[in-house]
Amino acid sequence: MNMMITLPDVAAGQADLNSLPLSWVGMEAIALPILVDGDGNQPVQVTARADVFVSLEKPEAKGIHMSRLYLRLNQQLSKQRLSGSGISALLKDMVQSQQGLSQAAKINLQFDLPLVKSALLSNESGYQNYTVTLTRELNSGSPITDLSVTIPYSSTCPCSAALSRQALSEAFAQRFGAAQLDKEELIQWLASEQASIATPHSQRSYAYIRLRLTDENLPNLPSLIFHLEQAIGTPVQTAVKRQDEQAFAKLNAQNLLFCEDAARRIKQALELMPQVSDYWFKVEHQESLHAHNAVVYDQKHHTDWLHNGHNAY
Repeated sequence: MNMMITLPDVAAGQADLNSLPLSWVGMEAIALPILVDGDGNQPVQVTARADVFVSLEKPEAKGIHMSRLYLRLNQQLSKQRLSGSGISALLKDMVQSQQGLSQAAKINLQFDLPLVKSALLSNESGYQNYTVTLTRELNSGSPITDLSVTIPYSSTCPCSAALSRQALSEAFAQRFGAAQLDKEELIQWLASEQASIATPHSQRSYAYIRLRLTDENLPNLPSLIFHLEQAIGTPVQTAVKRQDEQAFAKLNAQNLLFCEDAARRIKQALELMPQVSDYWFKVEHQESLHAHNAVVYDQKHHTDWLHNGHNAY
């Protein structure tokens, strides 16, 4: 014979001696498989790290119903494509699940999105991961949505390139002097190791970009990422053959970049995005010449949410 046993609910049944409301209570680093729009708008499953919180406005309550947040997160976000409307519905359900204890909810999702990238000239291609963080807060007003993405790229120093060209011109003058130039001899010299007088220094660089969206709709992530890469001009590559590597070298030569140059290209692109109401970004050139990095910080409005934005990375 099965007997129904009522189990104690300590969180709801006991009052705390220090009756005070709390801003956010919840869980961090929950493993969660989610479906995200990938290449060609085809859904790709990624493993996200989810943080979920609700407010605790009722001061006499011992605590929130934490397991209800976990169950709703699993039941709703792991069963459907990630969307702005789906996240908003989850946050509302999280508040309702607390039965009057909470009035606000917040979620933070971090995941790596794998995208296919084609080589510059050959038919090769490969996968590249992009770290994405999505945060939404539902309070008394409209939902607040922040989207962060990390864009790696290559940067070649304009000053170093100019110094390399000068060194080459000096070597050329010393080698050929005032003699009558022979075209074939000149071509052979330029193609030889003797003409490798100096090379400009390049480095892998990163743009850490944080956007505040105008509404609950989410942008298409692959389109956003590739648009930002095109704005910078020198995205890193995946699978390459020799012709791709040479094309990449030419691309860098055509896009010599101080960190200020890259920052201005990013800023111009962000200013033209109608779905972005505010932004913060950091450009970081991890220099091969120095043991330190060259960086730029910038933002659209000097609002509180951006002041510690670099901590998200």
